[in-house]
Parts: sequence; C-alpha cells; structure tokens
Amino acid sequence: MKTIVNPNSEGWEEILKRPTQKVEDIEKTVIEIFEDIKRHGDTAVLKYTSIFDGVTLSDYVVSQQELEEAISRVPQNLKDAIEIAKNNIERFHAAQKTGKVEVETTKGITCWQEKRPIEKIGLYIPGGSAPLFSTVLMLVVPAKIAGCQEIVLCSPPNKEGKLADEILFTAQLCGVTKIIKVGGIQAIAGLTFGTETIPQVYKIFGPGNQFVTVAKQLATKFNVAIDMPAGPSELLVYADESAKASYVASDLLSQAEHGGDSQVILVTPSLKLLKEVEQEIENQLEELPRKSIAQAAINNSRLVLLESNEQALDLINEYGPEHFIICSENADYFINGIRNAGSVFIGNYTPESAGDYASGTNHTLPTNGFSKSYSGVNLDSFTKSITFQKITETGLLNIGETIELMAEAEGLSAHKNAVSIRLKDLKKEKP
Repeated sequence: MKTIVNPNSEGWEEILKRPTQKVEDIEKTVIEIFEDIKRHGDTAVLKYTSIFDGVTLSDYVVSQQELEEAISRVPQNLKDAIEIAKNNIERFHAAQKTGKVEVETTKGITCWQEKRPIEKIGLYIPGGSAPLFSTVLMLVVPAKIAGCQEIVLCSPPNKEGKLADEILFTAQLCGVTKIIKVGGIQAIAGLTFGTETIPQVYKIFGPGNQFVTVAKQLATKFNVAIDMPAGPSELLVYADESAKASYVASDLLSQAEHGGDSQVILVTPSLKLLKEVEQEIENQLEELPRKSIAQAAINNSRLVLLESNEQALDLINEYGPEHFIICSENADYFINGIRNAGSVFIGNYTPESAGDYASGTNHTLPTNGFSKSYSGVNLDSFTKSITFQKITETGLLNIGETIELMAEAEGLSAHKNAVSIRLKDLKKEKP
C-alpha cells in the first residue's frame, strides 16, 4: 500500500482515485451486447454465456430437481447460520415500514401518500470465485417484505453450468420466483428487454463488476430503473491509537479479497498505528487463500496520515466510501460529521463483515463516490410512493382562485378553465 503523509487538499483527487476503467472503455461492449440480445433474445444470451462463462447451456432456468439436490448438499450448520442472518435482516428492514401520510392542506383539501410495491424486480447475484449468497438475503428479504410479486434472480454459472448450492438454498428460503443461470452484461440485458426465458422487469438490483455496473446504467435508457451504480467493493477506515492494528488490517483485507479492482484506505493521525497496520497487512496477507486477489487490491490502496480531525473528515466526505469504519476515541465527531458514506461501522468490535452477512443492515451499497447522491438498498428501494388527493366543493372554492391566477400567469388557459368551469357551477349553487 502506498503511504501518503499530510497531503494537501489540492492533491486529494489524485490520491483518492479509484482503480476503475473509464466508462467509455466499457460502454461500447455493453451497447453491442444489449443490441444483440434485444434482437435475438435467448440465442444471444446463450452465445455470451458460452463466450464469457465458458459453458454451453441448452436450458438456463434452474429446475426443481436441481434446486432440491443443491439444497440437500448445504450443511445444516450453514443453513442455520443463513436462517439467523435472514431473521436479523428481516427485523431491521420490517422496522422501516411507514404508514399512510395524510394531511388536510386547506379546509376541504385532503392529500395523502401511500406506498406500493414494485411488481417485477430483477436481482443480480455475483458468482465466480466468491458466489455471494449473502446478497440473495440482502435483496430478496426486503423485496418480500415490500410485497414484490415477481422476483427474478440471475447469477453466472460455473464451468459445470451450475450455481452455487448456497445461492440456490438461500433463494428458495427467501422466496425467489425464478432462478436463471445467466451473468454479466447478458443478464442485465435480458432483464431489461425480456427474452423467451428471462422475464422483463421494472427495476434491477445487485452489485457486480464494472461491466455489470455500466450495463445497469444503460438499462435506465430503456425505462428500467436500477437500485444504484454498485461496482467494485471499497472500504475506508479512520483509526487513531485507540484502535487495534490487527483488527484494522483484517478489515482492510476483508474488502481487498473481493477482487483485484477493490480499494481500501486507512486514514489515521498516528504514524505508529499506520506502520503497525502496514506490518499486520503483510503478515495476514500470507495466510489468505485469496492472497493474489487481495494483493492486487492492496496495490491500488492507500495509507494516509492526516493529523487534523477536520481535514480527515473533509477527505472522507470527499471520497464518499461504500463502507466506513470508525475506530476513534472521538467517534462522535465522525458519526455526526459524515455526510457521504454507504454504511458506517463504529468501534473496535464492529467489523465490516458483520454488515456483509448477519447484523441486519443491507450490504448492497453505492460505490465509486455515488454515496454522495445514492442511498444503499433499503425497504423503500422496493416500493413506489403514490400521492392521492380529494377536494370537496368547499376545498375548491377555497383554492380555486389561486389555481386560476397561477395558470393564467403561465399562459395555460385550459388549466385555468378546468377550475373556472367548476367554480362557475359551484357559485350558481351557492350564490
């Protein structure tokens, strides 16, 4: 990891740069695949599955038999752990439910808001070297609480044309309606346009690599909503000498092992802690089965010494981390001052892994600085707010002239007339 000591704010942009490709470098490929799948449906999906995943499938819907066999292979202790995590995630997301909001804005005018579920949603679950069955929990649990009717899950198959047993168990446990063995750009395109096999959906959720992220952004041009741009994982830790170096290093490595394009950053006022964490990373890295992946991410990462809390907080808000860990005697300063972060973890005994799996919060979070404008997935991500209003005769008499004056000022005569014609009748009835 590169060490940077007391950088000037003018240089922050360069030192906080993510190790991602430019969108332009990816977009051309994504557009070509989208156009092919829009025209040729399943045929094109199968072609790209063969090219990118190295497996030729004749049918890429998970069958009931395949599902049952996979479930039988999952160890009971892991099933129990997944159930515990599911219960915690359900408790936290169910608590986010809000009721009808109703206000009489003027006598005779009642306005209210109610939430309705998004009927058809698509979920992208990363596979590959680390099949993220935990993401199934994070997306399906709130979708079911919200009342979504159709939940389609896409995930890339392995070389044998299978999905991880744990993904299939978790999908069945949580109530997914259709499971499809398709990943990458082709999965997002299939959910966007619909094919003979993949249902078209209204909104797509889930993290992925840079190609998946750009594909999701392209989907929005075809009237499909997305949760957020969620690409390679990232973590920023702020730690002072109250932190334990081995804990900090373990947290940094926990995100580094996601992929070579992940990024982790330590910000600290202590040179002593910085050096200790650097050594701990070297020591712990040697023990990781995914050492080569974590090492690639570490090469893209930073150790930053900043002696001022104020400067540190400004730098963190400028970066807008997906995950933000605070291990500081002055934790409240950072808790109260953080404006841009996906999810925040506080104290020496709150590893980011807890949020990834089982504490209850959602781990599908904005990356690449998008926490400045996006929230992480939550219950409201799966709903729409619809407003209603009802105006009585008294209400229209109270507000009618206001509407007429505003419509006339905007030059919209028909808008004015829609009120005037009613007022005329009401005034006849009530001279």
